[in-house]
Amino acid sequence: MTPLLFAGAAAAAIAAAPAALADPPAPPPPCVNADGTPCSDLGNVGPDGAQVNIPYGPAGTADGGGAQGAIPYGPEGSADGGGASGSLSPYGPGGSAGPGGASGCLPNVGCINIPAG
Repeated sequence: MTPLLFAGAAAAAIAAAPAALADPPAPPPPCVNADGTPCSDLGNVGPDGAQVNIPYGPAGTADGGGAQGAIPYGPEGSADGGGASGSLSPYGPGGSAGPGGASGCLPNVGCINIPAG
């Protein structure tokens, strides 16, 4: 019985050897915008933070001091050690919150301020 187990293990090892020595998979395709232009130069990442700016599209930055991002004519927001703020569109609802409290506004409805504690 033992010789059969060793023979089976040897056969499995020989069958798997070509896969173990095969070339690694191909890298993923490069980033391409809808118009076919490459998007690899649209962002930077380094020790001081990261930033991205897609032409006519989303843009954002992040570093040790906070982060911000925006989509043209759409939502935008920012956050740092002092709090956060954002809106759903240039003419839509928005708000902010921080150590002093929170506030928000709905167009054609009104605004509210809620002090902290």
